[in-house]
Amino acid sequence: MAATGETWTHHEGVVNGVRLHWVEAGTGPLVVLLHGFPEFWYEWRHLLPALSAAGFRAVAPDMRGYNLSDKPKGTEPYAVRHLAADAAALVRHLGEARAHLVGHDWGGVVAWRVAMDHAEVVDRLVIVNAPHPRIFARELRTPKQALKSAYAAFFQLPAAPEAVFRARGFAMVERVFRSEPRPGAYTDEDIARYKEAIARPGALRAMIDYYRAAVRHPAGESRTVAAPTLVVWGEDDAHLNVENTIGLEEHVPDVRVVRLPGVSHWVPADVPDELAELVTRFLHAA
Repeated sequence: MAATGETWTHHEGVVNGVRLHWVEAGTGPLVVLLHGFPEFWYEWRHLLPALSAAGFRAVAPDMRGYNLSDKPKGTEPYAVRHLAADAAALVRHLGEARAHLVGHDWGGVVAWRVAMDHAEVVDRLVIVNAPHPRIFARELRTPKQALKSAYAAFFQLPAAPEAVFRARGFAMVERVFRSEPRPGAYTDEDIARYKEAIARPGALRAMIDYYRAAVRHPAGESRTVAAPTLVVWGEDDAHLNVENTIGLEEHVPDVRVVRLPGVSHWVPADVPDELAELVTRFLHAA
């Protein structure tokens, strides 16, 4: 099924046993864009047309549990191995053997795992403010990162996190998008669309189950990432230490790190043009 969007088209199909929704723009080498929490495909509203104009076929799915994609019940379906398998299967579903991957936040966590568990489908990898699992394990032992990650412990509780998010018409979503990114990075329309997506039946529970699954169904051992990798990091991240970018060379031999001073966790909204330039330049080097 396809329906016309603004500068993209909407599609859906059964991928890895779940029905996924995605948007697509452009033709050329495939680039799969994986969103973070609490966003959905719309996080890539700026990068989709930029990649299309640069000669790429850009595809941004709603990951399982989000927006218009299926929302399996329970925590196990949201184990990162399943999320990575979804992304790898989507590449093949789209008729390609390999693709470039771009991931932010949880999408970056998934992209790291795709590059480890399904290396055969990954051409080049772009990670935006998402920690490598081994580096993150190191940083979690520091008081600074432990404090920043305290919210994830709250997310382990049953029902309470969902209640907090629903309170006052999803006021927490608006508070985050008004207070952390640069002023104006998220418009009233953007925030309304996020609230609409989160309010879909089963979505909020599924989104928080990503965090529960990370504790209850942890990923396997990390492997060396062979794909050429670009890591873009907003240094003013309220959730992740910039030290998560230190030591990556040990686990990702072909890596380039670009730190962005004065940029928050929400890089795709804060500096969309700068991110587009970094990504397209890196992917054109393939």
